Amino acid sequence: MKKILSFIGLALISSSVYAQGSPDYGNGLKINLNPEGDKYVRFILWDQFWIRNTDMNPGSMVGNEPTDNTWNLGNRRARILAYAQVTKRYMILLHFGMNNQTFINGGATGTTGTGGYGNGKKTQLFFHDAWNEYAVIMPGEAGKFSLTLGGGLHYYMGLSRMTMASTLNFLTVDSPIFSWPLIDNSDQFARQMGVFAKGKYGKFEYRMSLNKPFATDLTPPNTLIPGNEVAVDNNGNPNWSKAGYFEYQFLDTESNLLPFKVGSYLGTKKVFNLGAGFYHQKEGTRTSVNSNIEKHDITLLSVDAFADIPLGEAKNKMAVSAYAGYFNYNFGPNYVRNLGTMNIAANDPNFVGQRALAGPGNLQPMIGTGNVVYAQAGLLLPNQAEKPKIRIQPFAAYTYKDFEAFDKPSSQFDVGANWFLDGHHAKITTQYSTRPVYTSPTENPKSKGEFILQLQIYL
Repeated sequence: MKKILSFIGLALISSSVYAQGSPDYGNGLKINLNPEGDKYVRFILWDQFWIRNTDMNPGSMVGNEPTDNTWNLGNRRARILAYAQVTKRYMILLHFGMNNQTFINGGATGTTGTGGYGNGKKTQLFFHDAWNEYAVIMPGEAGKFSLTLGGGLHYYMGLSRMTMASTLNFLTVDSPIFSWPLIDNSDQFARQMGVFAKGKYGKFEYRMSLNKPFATDLTPPNTLIPGNEVAVDNNGNPNWSKAGYFEYQFLDTESNLLPFKVGSYLGTKKVFNLGAGFYHQKEGTRTSVNSNIEKHDITLLSVDAFADIPLGEAKNKMAVSAYAGYFNYNFGPNYVRNLGTMNIAANDPNFVGQRALAGPGNLQPMIGTGNVVYAQAGLLLPNQAEKPKIRIQPFAAYTYKDFEAFDKPSSQFDVGANWFLDGHHAKITTQYSTRPVYTSPTENPKSKGEFILQLQIYL
């Protein structure tokens, strides 16, 4: 019994490492496998619950009732991540959970309608990550250089800092989504199966991967007019994809133990990084002109910058967080993907008027061939209390999209604030967001909005 109690005690009161919030948490739920503590298992658990009001696209209905505005409740994420440092060099990681459960969708495969076994119930649990890795050259063994190799279902997908963002410490309420350009098409929730290499050389950090994308098989619409073709996701027997992200960390260096990039350090580090990344898959999409099929490569490029810097006197505990990125996407001619986070609406068959090209609910042209510029910034307000009951971080974000499929570009913004009860461990986020609504590919888009309140807790 003593051994069992000691084992549980170690799990709950391990020494401190990284926790993006209160030092009271230390390592969270950590089980040491040796007295030195360099062999261990750690568990991370979190939940993000949304209360949301959405202005619907024209022609929407929810539960077979037409509507132009709807309240929604949903579990944006509920997950468990576990990783084991089996030896100093060898690590195993598993990450599973669920996403996007609402009162009307997100349920288990095969559930239909509402009532007893409705669409919103018994949501699917699945693995987000499952990989092994081995440190070939550990930090300090070869001067400034380190190298780790790994393989499995992984998140080392290159392209940008936002593409590998941690969902635990976003500055805004969530990802801008376009930064996961393959989301649930040729990837599994921003992951692919493959092998990866990661490491550092001084302040330079690198991540590269070679992957077998998940197969896609959409049929391209046929057109008789060259130039009007529209690329769709169809990679047949997929060619290998290659991805990489390279970053120089000018000030404090960041941990690369896990792939998840931090969105806001809350003034606990002094960080300024410049990065660039890519993703490439040969013949990832197809078009049809006069019934002749043409295959197109997917080539995605980005450059970005991230800063998280304390401001003023240390006693004020004030900090600024900022991120900016430029994204150049080529999926083939006129490619557009319409997405909406936790979309609960369907098309109203009786609607008379101009429908949104993207579809019902909160769908929008999220990803496409063209250019995207994104920027966000937040300010952690000063507070001299030793243990403040709450910290406030107002923020704003702006997205500019210029897609080939539309004559006019779009702009959208997010404004809100984080209300930290205990750092990122317990916080409330409020945010108002706009999105573009196209009713014609040649006209300027209109705008719709939504308000989100998120409750987050993690250990």
